[in-house]
Amino acid sequence: MRLGGCQWLPFLGQWCFALWRCRLTRTRGRFKGPMAETLPIGAEVVGGLKAPAEQNGDAGSREPSGPGVELAPGSGEHAVAVTPGPGKRKKRRGATGERIVPPPKKRRAGVSFGDEHFAETSYYFERGLRKVRPYYFDFQTYCKGRWVGHSLLHVFSTEFRAQPLAYYEAAVRAGRLHLNEERVQDLSIVLKDNDFLRNTVHRHEPPVTAEPVRLLAENEDVVVVDKPSSIPVHPCGRFRHNTVIFILGKEHQLKELHPLHRLDRLTSGVLMFAKTAAVSERIHEQVRDRQLEKEYVCRVEGEFPTEEVTCKEPILVVSYKVGVCRVDPRGKPCETVFQRLSYNGHSSVVRCRPLTGRTHQIRVHLQFLGHAILNDPIYNSVAWGPSRGRGGHIPKTDEELLRDLVAEHQAKQSLDVLDLCEGDVPSGLMGSTDPSSELGKGGQEELATAACKMYQAREAAPQDLHTLALAPGDAAEADVVNQETDPLCAECRLVRQDPLPQDLVMFLHALRYKGPDFEYFSPMPAWAQDDWQED
Repeated sequence: MRLGGCQWLPFLGQWCFALWRCRLTRTRGRFKGPMAETLPIGAEVVGGLKAPAEQNGDAGSREPSGPGVELAPGSGEHAVAVTPGPGKRKKRRGATGERIVPPPKKRRAGVSFGDEHFAETSYYFERGLRKVRPYYFDFQTYCKGRWVGHSLLHVFSTEFRAQPLAYYEAAVRAGRLHLNEERVQDLSIVLKDNDFLRNTVHRHEPPVTAEPVRLLAENEDVVVVDKPSSIPVHPCGRFRHNTVIFILGKEHQLKELHPLHRLDRLTSGVLMFAKTAAVSERIHEQVRDRQLEKEYVCRVEGEFPTEEVTCKEPILVVSYKVGVCRVDPRGKPCETVFQRLSYNGHSSVVRCRPLTGRTHQIRVHLQFLGHAILNDPIYNSVAWGPSRGRGGHIPKTDEELLRDLVAEHQAKQSLDVLDLCEGDVPSGLMGSTDPSSELGKGGQEELATAACKMYQAREAAPQDLHTLALAPGDAAEADVVNQETDPLCAECRLVRQDPLPQDLVMFLHALRYKGPDFEYFSPMPAWAQDDWQED
């Protein structure tokens, strides 16, 4: 039926009124409901109080140590899921009673370390080496996307290969593995999004040089130190307490520092930290604007040319995990200026001015020029072939190069030079040297029982473990107190030969760091003196 004249107006009015009522109802619905709807995404409720998900200086470090990123758990035992209003996508919705933990935000390395972290263990010095007493440590991480839907057994067998599966089975029986702060009973449990995993391990750190971290300057903005060779700047890989960040916090009470630049672990010299985020950002902006000058000194193979040499060869990263680069046309543009300072008939001391900041730039350019750093364990290695990479000539594929480098340092028990641990070694190169892999099921059961008793005693022990009085002859209790032995720890059953202090030094030193309103120098090292002679 066709409507004529104005007969359609009543129907139009009724339709508009119905539409208006529908919109009003939906709008009012957004402002009604439980208080949880008013909490922002990422907030937690702790003891009835709202707490932001990220606070400055709270517990939990953020360095890449071990497999995955170390993250802190939620600060309370309960967390709420946010109930979205109509029209919004629901997030992190779980069944009744399921623990929902919003993932925290990442922070700058070093800023979140405090007294509770520095007190985890202590140093001792032996034969020219700084050593860390073994200690218990929680590796913590939220479930990564690629783990969702897989069992813990699958994750450990594919990504946590530093230990055999028998170890993780024993760790379950000893109560070392927790999922969402509840003890894991079976490795066949399937992971879900936002699951929180905590693995308690007995941690050993490699020794570093006993040379002190000397303060070159300190003011209200920055801390400048003379970093010894062999000590990493911040926690990485197997290193945590044997790092500049931790040494400054433990021995100089300098905390919450922001690294302004980094030096390779084997490189010594000037290292700067900002005391505040504002100073850090200001100096990083100067770096981006190319306002900073860096000057290094090194001792290289052979007689370096007397004239100034500029190398502009592009550098390509061969492997981020192993930490190896080489000259390649596909690499990033680089430029380094070299000037010989002296020659003793066998080796030359060379000043280096990197005009760009690529990984291992000075070391790779010197290798290309045929004058590799005299004791560079990577770029002066026979693994590169007869010419050791001179002129970019490498008679093997990248895979063969990495295999040979790893094999060389594994034979020398020096994988730390490559910032690797045994679990990172490519398959096919690992020997059956892990004591825990040789234990049968019965042996693992006995170790798990002993470890469980020790872990329970440790949890019940006083916080100040180093000052606890012991009854004479109570060896088991002593092990709990000093934390230096653990029944499940394969490292405790290994006998590793200590490196010689001179083996921890590479002849590359950061001599000077200059900006628009500052300039800092480090003393010339002994190996760079004119009268220095090789052993």
